[in-house]
Formats: sequence, structure tokens, C-alpha cells
Amino acid sequence: MSKQMLNLERIQKDYKTALKKCKRRIVVCAGTACVANGSLEVFEALKKAVRAKGLKVDVKLEKHDDVDCLFSRSGCRGFCQVGPLVTVEPSDTHYVKVKPEDADEIVEKTIMADEYVERLLYVDPVTGEKCSRTADIPFYKRQDRYVLGNCGRLDAEDINQYIADGGYTAARMAYTELEPKQICDMVEKAGLRGRGGGGFSTGRKWNLTLPQKSDKKYIICNGDEGDPGAFMDRSLMEGNPHRVLEGMMIAARAIGADEGYIYVRAEYPLAVERVQKAVDDAEKLGILGEDVFGSGVNLKLFVMEGAGAFVCGEETALIASIEGRRGMPMPKPPFPAECGLWGKPTCINNVETLATVPLILRDGVDKFLAYGTESSPGTKTFALTGHVANTGLIEVPFGVTVREIVYDIGGGVTDDAGNILEDGFKAVQVGGPSGGCLTKDHLDLGMDFDSLRSIGAMVGSGGLVVMNKNTCMVQIAHFFMKFTQNESCGKCVPCREGTKQMLKLLEDIIEGRGTMETIELLERIASAVGKGSLCGLGKTAPNPVLTTLRFFRDEYIAHVEDKRCPAGQCKALAMPEILEDKCIGCGLCSRKCPVNAITGEKKQPHSIDPDVCIKCGVCAEVCKFNAVIGV
Repeated sequence: MSKQMLNLERIQKDYKTALKKCKRRIVVCAGTACVANGSLEVFEALKKAVRAKGLKVDVKLEKHDDVDCLFSRSGCRGFCQVGPLVTVEPSDTHYVKVKPEDADEIVEKTIMADEYVERLLYVDPVTGEKCSRTADIPFYKRQDRYVLGNCGRLDAEDINQYIADGGYTAARMAYTELEPKQICDMVEKAGLRGRGGGGFSTGRKWNLTLPQKSDKKYIICNGDEGDPGAFMDRSLMEGNPHRVLEGMMIAARAIGADEGYIYVRAEYPLAVERVQKAVDDAEKLGILGEDVFGSGVNLKLFVMEGAGAFVCGEETALIASIEGRRGMPMPKPPFPAECGLWGKPTCINNVETLATVPLILRDGVDKFLAYGTESSPGTKTFALTGHVANTGLIEVPFGVTVREIVYDIGGGVTDDAGNILEDGFKAVQVGGPSGGCLTKDHLDLGMDFDSLRSIGAMVGSGGLVVMNKNTCMVQIAHFFMKFTQNESCGKCVPCREGTKQMLKLLEDIIEGRGTMETIELLERIASAVGKGSLCGLGKTAPNPVLTTLRFFRDEYIAHVEDKRCPAGQCKALAMPEILEDKCIGCGLCSRKCPVNAITGEKKQPHSIDPDVCIKCGVCAEVCKFNAVIGV
């Protein structure tokens, strides 16, 4: 048995022995959202309050002394909407929206007297019931947090805790017990598909890279998460960076790489900081570096900050960025597996994909296959946002229906003010700007790679935006098209010019200038952009337009033929009107109207001439009785 193997077992034993001497553990969520809401101030206030009671506090288990309270700062727990979050173990007491001034009461009641602070418990917006434990909250109860399991529970900056939970044992197995080909075959047999959006078989990608003859190979972790509203990869890097490193170690062993890069967008400073610390700590312990686990194999990992271009999520553009060139895609073949970073065979995997790999080796292929569907095994993280009661980061097995996500986990559809809206569901956008829109007819559709692709949508990186019945689908298509048009690198004509023309056509429809020919032209250009673009950004950019045209065509037609927005959201198509039952005839609106479009007798309901009105909105702004609509 090697020295490194002995170290792992010793660290596990020491940490667990020390942990048994702690009476309670207080975990404060220190993900980006909770930190922005003041969770670090809550952390310090709780420590101060506990110490004021004369209790012994520890923030890092390094000794075997008795401790009254162990304090930990975790990564994102996913339920950012109600943060900052605080949990107290072993009772699993879960507090939401905690402020520094709540610290004394938490300590006096929960730490000293084993009681709950009722006002800090989560209240289910549907049933009105209070949930005292994390496991009782519907948002968590209906999930299957396999890859995210330790995010929000362990201290992301404590390598000893990760090792105590069995961390790096899968990497050790890969370096000391398995041959590279065995690892590739195991992952291929597990059916793991890339979680970054493409859904390509990870094991097959590794099996393509392994036989390449070269004196140098690279492994790259793609942490350039650019979808609006998506933060799955960020949460994993912040919450469990060592799991990502362990996945990279296994991937490197599988393909024969001795050097790797973790490419993280610069907008994720906390993720960059924690991943870098994880690399440094792993090197200090001898897990990374020379002679990994006594195998005679070396591995060096670097953390690189990306500039934040959406196109750098595409693997050839990402490679160009690491090489110091402008992040633009290259035609394939050759594929990176043959000619990648600096011309050497390279394998690029997404953060979530790599974080899943240690679980497959640790728990076995059969357990992984027990999750999900036959063609899409395992689980997937999604960023659930939009018009739902509960928003945040979720993880569910593939095959779970849209209805289960929206209603069981999301708590149901809400109006714009956040109130539950019965029968208010209109659509859900899946896969971010590369994905598509689903309708009521798809509520019972199983969420997996193939079922979504069959209707023109895609899993993508996992963005899920729920929309209520007041949402204009043309504006949704416009929103995503504007994003992809801005993010186009401009290298190929179909993407550079095509997305620009599509955006202009959508603007024509929204502004009331569209005709049926506009819709037909939009459809033709979308098809051409999808077929002719160089990389995935351009090929998938038309998806939101095409799916909204397919499932909400009546809404487009209403815009161009009736000059009406069914959702009442397009200002240019609104019909100005003064409601008789609300107007008292004060005359303020007519005096403020810059074009004299409003007339009426004093103390009598006024009216607007739609042919003169320029819809500037001044009348609605000054009206104290909400009598003016449609401007």
C-alpha cells in the first residue's frame, strides 16, 4: 500500500473522530446569491452570539478537542430565492432569509434550548405549512440530489471534509486499480452523456482520445457557463470543487493526459477562488502533481479565467481562448480528440459531466443506470426560474416530467406579483438561448435528451424558464435572439448576418410592421441559419424562434394580421383607452398630453383619439385612478 493511500484513510479517520466531538454544526450558505444577500455577515454574527454564551466554537476541524459548535460556510444550496440559508445539524433545522440580527435568537432557542425560531422557517406558499427541516421543504423533497448531494452541506474549502466523505477514493481507484481503457469502457457502459448541452457519450469521447498517439495530451474542464439565468456549473465549482477536480483526474487518467485546464468565466470570482484553492490544497496533500497515488503518473492542473464570451463554450473556441487567441470556433474535423490544444489530442468535458464521473466509479455503473431513462441515464441539474413559486437550482433524474418540475418542485405557476395563479401555465423555455419552448401539451413529457430533441428543443446546459399566460411568446423569441445575436462571434455569415436579420424581423412583428410575409421570411432564414452556421451557437440559435412559431403560431398571426398582442405586452400594438368607470374627468391627462389626443368635459369621462395618440404613456403616468390603459 502506498504512502498516498495511507494518507487518505488517515485523514478520513481523523476528521470523523474530530467531528464526533462536535455537539452541533451550523452551516451558513456561502454561495454567490447568499453572499450577495449578506450571509457572511450572518456567519460572523452567529459566531459572535455563540461565543457570547461562553460556548466553544471551531471553524475548521483540526484537533480532537470537544467543540460546542462547528461553523461551516457551504456552497450554494440551490434555494437562492429565500436566502441567506442557515441549517443546524444534527437536527437539520432549516432557516430562511436569515439576517445578522437574528443570530442571538437562533443561538438562544435552537442552540441552547433545542427550539425552533418559528418566523425563520420556510412557509409553503401552496399549503401555508411551515417546514422545520430541509427534508420537509417541497423544493428539496421532490428532488434527487445525487451530483449536488454535498453542495450546501460540506465546507467547499475544506479538503479534509471532502476526503472524509469518501472523496478522491474513485481517483485513487482510477490510478492504482484500473487501466485507462477500463475507465473509458466503464463510463461508456454507464451511458453518461455530456451535460453541457450536446449530450454526446462521454465514454465514447474518451475512447476516441485514448488511442491517439502523442507525447502530450490535455484534459479541459469547460466552466464557461454563459446561458442567461443558468448557474449549475458555478454552483458545483463553488459548492464542491474537489468533486470537479476528482472528475478531471479520472478523465486525465482515462485518456492519458498529464496536464489540464479548468476554464472558468471571469464573472464567477468565487468559483475561480474556490477551484484554485482546491487545486492548491490537493497539490499540498500530494493528490495532484507528480506520481499521483504512487502510480508513476503525473498530473498538473491550471485554472484559467475566461473573458466571458458565450461562444467560448464551444470547444474549439475555448481552445483558441486558452491559446491566447480570439475565442472563435474552427471547422471540424479535425476534432479536439485528434488535434486540440496546441495541436495535441485534447478532451473537453463540462463541469457537471466531470463531477458525475467519480460517482460512477465509486458507486458502480448499475447504481448510476438506476437513475434516469434507458437512453439518458443519471440525473440533471436545472436552473428553475420564471413564474413559479419556488425558483433555484434543482436536480432530478432524467425522465421526470415538466409537470413534476413546475408544480411539485416549483410549487406552481405565479402571476407577475408572485401569487399562485391557477391554470396560469403558458410555456416553459428549456435549454436557454439554444433551446425551445414547450406548451401545456408537453407538461407530461419526460425530460431527457431524445424526447426534447424530438420536438425541436434540447436539454442544453439546463436552463428552465417558466412563463405564465401573460407572457408574449414573440417577445420571448426576441429576447433570446437578441442574446445570441449579441454573442455571435461573427466568423460565419449565416450566424453573423442571419441572426441580425431574424432579430429585425421579430422587431417588425413586435412594433406592428409585420405581415404574413415577415413570418414566412423569418422561418426561412431561421432554417438557413440552423443548417449553415459553423458552430453550435449558430446552429441552435433559431430554436426559440422555430419552436414558438411551431407551438404559438396563432400569436404571431395575431400580431401581424390583427395588429394585436394576445398577451397585451407589446406596447406598439396596444389600443389606448380611458376606462369610463374609473375616469372622474379631472382633466390632468388632457393637459399633459403633448399631442392633444385626449378630449372630454370636466367631471365627465374623457376619451383618447387612437389616430393622434403617440403612446408616450404620459397620461397613464399622471392618472391617479389607473383609468388609462393600452399606452
